[in-house]
Amino acid sequence: MTMTLEPPTLNSRRGSPSDRLRTTMAAARLSFTWLGVRKSLTAAQKNQAADTFGAEGKFLSAGKKLLDTSHPAFKAVTAIRGRALNYWKGVSLPYPEPGIRLIRQEAIGEFDEQLAVFRDELDEAVSELDRHYDELCTAARQRLGNLFNVSDYPPTLIGMFAIEHDFPSVEPPEYLRQLSPELYAQECQRVQARFDEAVQLAETAFTEELTHLVDHLSDRLRGESDGKPKVFRDTSITNLTEFFDRFRLLNVRSSEQLDQLVQRAQQVIRGVEPQQLRNSASLRSRVGQQLSVVQTQLDQLLVERPRRNILRKPR
Repeated sequence: MTMTLEPPTLNSRRGSPSDRLRTTMAAARLSFTWLGVRKSLTAAQKNQAADTFGAEGKFLSAGKKLLDTSHPAFKAVTAIRGRALNYWKGVSLPYPEPGIRLIRQEAIGEFDEQLAVFRDELDEAVSELDRHYDELCTAARQRLGNLFNVSDYPPTLIGMFAIEHDFPSVEPPEYLRQLSPELYAQECQRVQARFDEAVQLAETAFTEELTHLVDHLSDRLRGESDGKPKVFRDTSITNLTEFFDRFRLLNVRSSEQLDQLVQRAQQVIRGVEPQQLRNSASLRSRVGQQLSVVQTQLDQLLVERPRRNILRKPR
């Protein structure tokens, strides 16, 4: 008689933050194909460079920059990569495996569509960069002198840059249940431990981000420069409101204390416009004092976190 072992974790922990994370989120991976613009010097070139300083080539690390990345067309390509990364991180939670983050299952369609937009923008930007490629190569030949090597440069930049994404499975393979029930149970426990850790990573990330935003706004409101109130940008407020929206969407309710601090911070700035803070000293003072209370409690939460993480280690 063959006995199939059911994974104990989901049933025994039903309703836990890690269970909610596991059942409502999906793994999303973002990857890039990107032209390298730096290359190490050959051994002969290193020896030649080392002779200038009376050094030995094997103890010298040296490289060359193939293209001018400050060119507007190149910066436009790089900016799209940065926007794609920021978007991915902004709609997801960390996961304890390199290159993987967790997004809401209901947001997969929107995520897929947005990445398609980034790919189209990248293709257009790379086409524009390719139109300047001869110009960039000519400039590189002049700057690099004898270090210039035409074989370092592809004939075209089309196809040298790409954004890709997929949704890898982080669950134990179902076929393992029949092949080896014991191993399947072990894998279930390993995955559960991963999600337990993901909960802690998310809680820490939210706490640290809120602390940074509150500290920054408090400093702007309470500090002075040359006897005058410090100048602050609208983003000091808008970054907080964007954080509240993201927290509402991605929070897995793992920390009641953090939930309360987010709510208090939100109440402090609710309905407050940046220009109002610039115009009213009394409003600046009131908001600054209320944020100071939140700031102190966040600092305490960060101090307590190492102990709480030890207590919550996966069983």
